[in-house]
Amino acid sequence: MKRSALLLALVICPAEAQENNDLNLIPGTVQTAPQPDMAAPGHGKYSLDNAFGWYVFRGDGIVPLASNAPQRWANRTSFDALDQWTLAPSLSVTASDRLSASFASGVGFPIESVRNDVREAYLTWEAAPQTYIEAGRINVRYGTAYGYNPTDVFRARTSVAQSSADPGSARLNRLGTVMLRGQHFFDGGAIEVVYAPKLHAPVALGTVPNPLDPKIDQTNGADRALAAFSFELEEFSPQILVYYDSGRTKFGLNLSHPIGASVIAYASWTGGNAPSVIVDAISFGKRTRTLPAAAPVLPSTSLSHSFKSDLSLGAYWTGDSKLTLSVEYNFHEAGFSRADWRGWFATGANPGLSSLMWYIRGYASDQQQPMGRHQAFMRADWAEPFHLEHTDLSAFVMTDLVDGSSIGQVAFAYDISDQWSAGLYAGGNLGGRKSEWGSLRGDGSVIFQISRYL
Repeated sequence: MKRSALLLALVICPAEAQENNDLNLIPGTVQTAPQPDMAAPGHGKYSLDNAFGWYVFRGDGIVPLASNAPQRWANRTSFDALDQWTLAPSLSVTASDRLSASFASGVGFPIESVRNDVREAYLTWEAAPQTYIEAGRINVRYGTAYGYNPTDVFRARTSVAQSSADPGSARLNRLGTVMLRGQHFFDGGAIEVVYAPKLHAPVALGTVPNPLDPKIDQTNGADRALAAFSFELEEFSPQILVYYDSGRTKFGLNLSHPIGASVIAYASWTGGNAPSVIVDAISFGKRTRTLPAAAPVLPSTSLSHSFKSDLSLGAYWTGDSKLTLSVEYNFHEAGFSRADWRGWFATGANPGLSSLMWYIRGYASDQQQPMGRHQAFMRADWAEPFHLEHTDLSAFVMTDLVDGSSIGQVAFAYDISDQWSAGLYAGGNLGGRKSEWGSLRGDGSVIFQISRYL
């Protein structure tokens, strides 16, 4: 598959980019200390998964795509492993890995179809009571939001192929970052410090890695550091963060608060000096030599850096019938304004500049950032719907509040037995040809997955 086809896949096939486990996403109080159950043998999780997807595409849009014909079908077979081992009373090791083989028309074997994702591999040392030091590839997650987490600062370039398009899934099944992490927990709070060193020059967007490449050039392409302080304040659960990345400093805040017995409201915010997504994307393209040094900054926009905020505000409600509903507003100030969208469509209508316009979209997807500035997210989860045991039903919709276009999905999961489960994911995009989601070539998809737990 050519590099342009991979870039297209980043933009039009979000159903291959994310999966979800909502229990880990519920906003709550200060995190508990890492205390895995190491006593009993066989505590790891191993599975074989097969996912077959059928994709429906629109015709050419206003901004043409200079790529191969899209794939109508794809099949992915994966071996998934997660385990922990005790090396000493205060020392343990954790590893998480997925080996996948994907098959579709035009995909070469094995370089393009085989992929091994080392999600985590790290040591945990309890240096003192309630004080932990961890080193290795770690998946560190921050943020209280569901659809978009501004404080989830280690999310960029970590996507792993999945069946569900639910945004929360990327938080759980993704590449970790090589880092040194220290945590100290005390009564009602925690202090955390993270250092993630630059270990490789960042790889160009759309590069096809070798099957066993650990992709350090994706996750550790810059020096980064973070400090976080979590504490309890009445019924609030604040977390304050300071984050440094390649000369830029951001400040962040996570907050959650119960309202009555069934509702929890939450907020996540970050702020710091940054350019627009257009300037950031083209700068990255030049730095990785994907774009020529003389590439223009288009659509035309300010080249200056200014203080920009990212914000997620939302609430979720849990009812007695095992139904959970969540509503969220997301603001990404570096994203496209209405004027930026007009410029993107006008500039991209020129075939000589369309690939540059799609590069900007692909960059935002690779960074797991919203493309637009304002969006709404709604989600519903229903365990054992209509009293059907061993089943789960969920649905979400993400809407661009500027143009009204949306992406959505309905998912159904059924536990056949203790060893077998099946899932069905049906999703699609809605919107006019001059809208965020309606401008994509992908129209809809249906993916069936079956899993065997070992």
